[in-house]
Amino acid sequence: MEQQVDVAIIGAGSAGLYALGQVRRKADSFVLINGGELGTTCARVGCMPSKALIQVAEDFHRRKLFDREGINGGDQLTVEGADVLEHVQDLRDIFVDKVLSNSTDNMDDTFIEGYAQFIEPGLLQVGERRIRARRIVIATGSTPIVPDAWKALGDRILTTDEIFELEELPESMAVIGMGVIGLELGQAFHRLGVQVTGIDQLETVGSLDDPEASKTAIQILGKEMPLWLGHPASIEDAGDGRLRVSAGDNSVIVDKVLVSIGRRPNLDRLELEKAGVVLDANGLPDYDRHTMQIGDTALFIAGDVNNERQLLHEAGDEGRIAGINAAADSPRAFRRKTPLSITFCDPQIVLVGQRYSELDLDNTLVADVALNMLGRALIMGKNKGILRLYADKASGRLLGAAMVVPHGEHLGHLLNWCMEQQLTVLQMLRMPFYHPVLEEAIQPVLRELVGKAGLNPDDYPADLELL
Repeated sequence: MEQQVDVAIIGAGSAGLYALGQVRRKADSFVLINGGELGTTCARVGCMPSKALIQVAEDFHRRKLFDREGINGGDQLTVEGADVLEHVQDLRDIFVDKVLSNSTDNMDDTFIEGYAQFIEPGLLQVGERRIRARRIVIATGSTPIVPDAWKALGDRILTTDEIFELEELPESMAVIGMGVIGLELGQAFHRLGVQVTGIDQLETVGSLDDPEASKTAIQILGKEMPLWLGHPASIEDAGDGRLRVSAGDNSVIVDKVLVSIGRRPNLDRLELEKAGVVLDANGLPDYDRHTMQIGDTALFIAGDVNNERQLLHEAGDEGRIAGINAAADSPRAFRRKTPLSITFCDPQIVLVGQRYSELDLDNTLVADVALNMLGRALIMGKNKGILRLYADKASGRLLGAAMVVPHGEHLGHLLNWCMEQQLTVLQMLRMPFYHPVLEEAIQPVLRELVGKAGLNPDDYPADLELL
């Protein structure tokens, strides 16, 4: 027996739930299909539990400044690993419960548990049920990548799917992959007393491609924990339940290995070929990022599964666009927002707008400032880092930014919003800057860019604007 609906959404993660919000408004009939655990990657194994762990680690790490500030007893503070992890899990459960209570808990027969696969275009098999849908949204998310040889080493190999289920902190850990996830969790565990070694086959961290920002990040973070960069890692059994991890000429024996080398889109089970979809060499379909439509089919793809920007706010936008278009007679194109990426290490690594590798350097102005003597950062004991801005040489419009900055999440949003408004560096410079705040770091960089662009030919300060 076939059930016929206007829209079927495959996947109840962030993108799928955002799509559901739009489909509910417009479609006469729909189903949400989900195989595997509920709760979204962000709430269950991503953004939220990681930030809970990072907050505890930052609180404990702050004790290292107590003596300088005249606060006694910092060296007597200790960490109870089991209590830390229980706290993280408690918060994680709150976030997951909130997601479920606002989504699948009250869906009754419009929610179907099980893995979907295509039988033919528009026809899905879910267990014993068949669903025929006029339009289908694919939002099946992604899975951590772990080489098969490493999987054979058992529960000593961890990904974000397992790391937040630990009951005790390990004594030692290697983190393979110093991208966003590896850097955040590696530093957090290190600050909680775990002997962490960070490893990446690239010669950078935090997805930085700006050479000056990358150099600064490695210098700062490398003083806190060992970083082995530029060589692939290998893992072998070291006996006594431990693992030997090697990279280049370096080798270390550890209790656990956190593998954070990327995420793979969950497309394998769908059998998209039966839906008439052509996949590229990477096993991905071609789609329009402004409509989320796959070719000229009745399929839409949103979230981590399309492997473009695996971030919650992007998944939310993509889910909304896919949901709107799946419930419409014809798809509409939507403008995508200025890219923003934040790595919540300390100092934070933030990338806004165009990446350094995407710039036409012959037609781009670049300026930066080090944070050594920034007043507010000095007071906070966090006066390390660099802010780099890129502007169009002809117009002075801000194009992008890369920074390694304490609490850079706030500067990143400010700069992102300026780019959204297509502001020039002169327009930005004429905004008020309060004192003392971290945002003051932006001011001298803007002044330098205004000078380089020749945007202020008058003899009065560029910060001031005539009536």
